[in-house]
Amino acid sequence: MRKNIILLGIMCMLMSLGLSAQSVKREFRGAWIQCVNGQFQGMGTQQMQKTLAYQLDELQKDGANAIIFQVRPACDALYESSIEPWSHFLTGVQGKAPVPYWDPLQWMIDECHKRGMELHAWINPYRAKTKSSYMLASNHIVTKHPEWSFRYDGLVVMNPALQENRDYICKVVEDIVKRYDIDGLHIDDYFYPYPVAGVDIPDDAQYKADPQGFSNRGDWRRYQVDLLIEQLNTTIHRVKPWVKFGVSPFGIYRNKANDPEGSRTRGLQNYDDLYADVIKWIDNGWVDYTVPQLYWQIGHPAADYAELVKWWNDHAAARPLFIGEDVERTVKFPDPEQPSRNQLPAKMKYHAELPGIQGTVLWYAKAAVDNVGNYGTNLRQVYWKKPALQPLMPHLCDKAPKKVRKLKPLRIASQQVLFWTPPKGKAWQNEAVRYVVYHFAKGEPVNLDDASHIVCITADCHHEIVGEPGRYVYYVTALNRLANESRPVKAKVTVKEKEPQS
Repeated sequence: MRKNIILLGIMCMLMSLGLSAQSVKREFRGAWIQCVNGQFQGMGTQQMQKTLAYQLDELQKDGANAIIFQVRPACDALYESSIEPWSHFLTGVQGKAPVPYWDPLQWMIDECHKRGMELHAWINPYRAKTKSSYMLASNHIVTKHPEWSFRYDGLVVMNPALQENRDYICKVVEDIVKRYDIDGLHIDDYFYPYPVAGVDIPDDAQYKADPQGFSNRGDWRRYQVDLLIEQLNTTIHRVKPWVKFGVSPFGIYRNKANDPEGSRTRGLQNYDDLYADVIKWIDNGWVDYTVPQLYWQIGHPAADYAELVKWWNDHAAARPLFIGEDVERTVKFPDPEQPSRNQLPAKMKYHAELPGIQGTVLWYAKAAVDNVGNYGTNLRQVYWKKPALQPLMPHLCDKAPKKVRKLKPLRIASQQVLFWTPPKGKAWQNEAVRYVVYHFAKGEPVNLDDASHIVCITADCHHEIVGEPGRYVYYVTALNRLANESRPVKAKVTVKEKEPQS
């Protein structure tokens, strides 16, 4: 009786948090690691590796399964490139290689994959120089082709209206995708620059020279960005069809005052102010996932989180939709309905209840690692406690690997280990890159959709069996690069009492 009451209490708690007793099996659990804030600038190779390794370890404990790592902040690189110079935000001097030498992107790919995480390379397409004071390298694109850029409020921006820039950006992206084993290519919210009152975008010459049939400057600008997004999508998938192309736009698409289909908000708009028609990109299949930056609190007077999360769910779920969450603001503000707690439970409840939302990305990684407001603790103990597979992307691939072969438990000294052989697969669609191990007590109903039964997601072809003595049933499945899952293979295992040490 007492046990049933405890279980009922746990179920009620989970329901109050927007969760169910059955753990979610597929969910994107990401975090942004940025460099443009200068957190790594001049840090040195060993210290930066130590810092990143610690962040990855903590995020792994929190349950994260994807990292979005900034590798091209201003037409410069946190990776070895023959096209663009080493980043000012890495060494403090643009064009200067790190000493001792290392390649941060390759290092992060290796470290993330070792921890079972995806690595998405995050670039800013158009920004060529931030407002920071530093010299551009001799091989920087603005040094070589100043006519391809314009200045705006202290920034240098590659002109979106030039095909030369679209080709150049795609050349950089093709180089990254071709040479690095990334899982995704990610762009953020900077398209045409964020508007400053009284400062005009200097593109009169291009618009007058070739309006391309547009009588409205806004439509013309949106068309220029459309062309880049479509070309990026084609470039990425031509090189590696499994690499996901994601975009993280500003959190408001349009206000209802400008569009009856817009959100009940009063703020800057992707469509009207940044000239980014994100919904068109989703509907046309030019992006594989979207992460709107919903950094506001529930109840914000101009950009209410509750309004916006529902709006994006209703309008952007034609492709996988993940929500960009501000860690610090989430724990800073009280829940309007339960002022004694912060807004994390309420926001996670929206994620669980809205069917179009398939994941979360944390802004920013360090805030979660620092456990601001116990955010990280709540992830690892409640929301991301059990492992999760990546959301399906059938528009890229709906094929799965074949079953694993020769699954059997073997005893090695005092250890009992499950071994299996990879399935045969010739093409990337049916090649196994990871495996899922499920665990059930004998006689327990088998439900592979319940992630609470996942023991691990691993790239290895073995798993050490640990646990209380008894009889168990294990299932192992294979995953391809897009986490499409094979049929399961079953193994019965008996865990015996450990023999006393002599």
